[in-house]
This record gives sequence, C-alpha cells and structure tokens, in this order.
Amino acid sequence: MHFVPGSICLSHENNSAFWFIFRDNMLLIKLNTSTAAIPHMKDLSLLNLSPIRKQYLGKIDNDPCYSVELPINTSAPADMEFIDLRQLYGLMQEDFFWIAGRAIQIMNWDKTHQYCGQCATPTHTKANEYAKVCPQCGLINYPRICPAIIVAIVKDNQLLLAQGTRFTSPFYSVLAGFVEPGENLEACVKREVLEEVGIKVKNISYFGSQPWPFPNSLMVAFTAEYDGGEIVIDETEIKDAGWFKASMLPPIPSSISISRKLIDWFIENYK
Repeated sequence: MHFVPGSICLSHENNSAFWFIFRDNMLLIKLNTSTAAIPHMKDLSLLNLSPIRKQYLGKIDNDPCYSVELPINTSAPADMEFIDLRQLYGLMQEDFFWIAGRAIQIMNWDKTHQYCGQCATPTHTKANEYAKVCPQCGLINYPRICPAIIVAIVKDNQLLLAQGTRFTSPFYSVLAGFVEPGENLEACVKREVLEEVGIKVKNISYFGSQPWPFPNSLMVAFTAEYDGGEIVIDETEIKDAGWFKASMLPPIPSSISISRKLIDWFIENYK
C-alpha cells in the first residue's frame, strides 16, 4: 500500500475510494473477527450516508481517499460500527491507522473553522491547499499542529518514568509536554523536566518524531542524561515518578506510541 498525500482532487471517476468516515471522533469500520477495514467504494450513497462535509486526503495506490464528517445522530450501516480511533491500533494495517489519524485532524479542522475567528464571516476553503480563507478580512487558518517534546532521561543505567494524573491506566511513561511560544525544543525539554520532576538534564539528543492525532500533536522525541537535583513532582501533573532499571520496569505504554519506542531503546541499551 502506497499513500500519496494531497489536497487537490483530480478526476477519479472510475475509481473506488477509501472513506475515513467520522461520527464525532468515532471512525466507521467493518470489523471482521480481529481485523478492521475502511469502507472502499465509489460513493457513500451505497451506505445510505449523508455527509455534512468531506475533504480529499490524497491517494492510496491509485484510489482517492477522503475524510468525512457525519451528523452526530447517524447510525452505523449493517455489519459496520463506529469505534474510537485509539482502540483500532493493531486491528487495521498500520499505514491505514496513521492515515486515519491524518483524516480525523483534517475533519476536525474543517468542522471548527467554518467561520472566521476574527470577524465571524463564513470562510471559504482554498482549492489548492488545506486553508480556510475569510472573504471579509482575509484571515487564513491552516490545520492546527501542536508540537510537543517527549524525553527519555537516563541516570546510572536507570530510566526516569512517571505516572501522569491524566493517565486512565496505571502505566508509567517518559516525560512529555507542549512547546511554548518563543521556545525551542531543547529549552522545552529542560523546562518541562524541571517543572514536572524538579531535576536538570544535559546532553539532549534527537531520537525521532511521530504524529499524534489525539487530538493534533506532533511528538518530537529526545534522549537526555541526568544532570542534578532530586525528584520533586508537580502534583497537578504527576502522581508518582522514579528511577527504574531495565529489568524492573513498571507497567508501560503499548507499542502505538513513541514513548514506548523510547522505553524499548532504553531496554535494548541498558538491559
């Protein structure tokens, strides 16, 4: 499967399309035992669905694909169901999962920028890019991407892990936080670590990145070394934090996230 992103829909009259269809933030899929499939057909009328709006996403192989917003009271067609996107990781091909992540962000941007935030005039969608233009005052709004850092901190062959106050499961993970205006990524790493657990870090190195569509982040991952201080948690953000050896880790996140990739890197290098 090969995905080519794009915002300009050329003619695909003879092709079936892949439809990433959302009711609120729930994706419509056909669930076959342990696998989930995205609807693939020429037209949504075959499912008796009436979309509020749709946006072109690009091509999967030679077939177009779209994000679609449905009315909140829409019922799932026969043999299909609406499922939260997070729950679908591992049930569908991974490339399709991340395209669905792109789709939900485009759908939500389309839904929330129907009016100008400056003068309340109905906006127009530009034909050649993802952009909403106000015909009255000229304000342009693009899909929102929120950069965030995530960092694995090592001290004496131990990894710093914390349990966040917003975690719904009792797992521990590496530290993360959003970049503030006027801040570079390395400064954000130092600030977030100091604010959340009260320690200093050094030798910050880039590890990788991952789109995170829950709702619209770009996670930029780093490794770093401990540089001083004792753990003092910010209780509004952190329930618990500590240093853990690779052989004695607490419950950790699933493989969907780059946080798990950072933890796996630590295990591989410090086991």
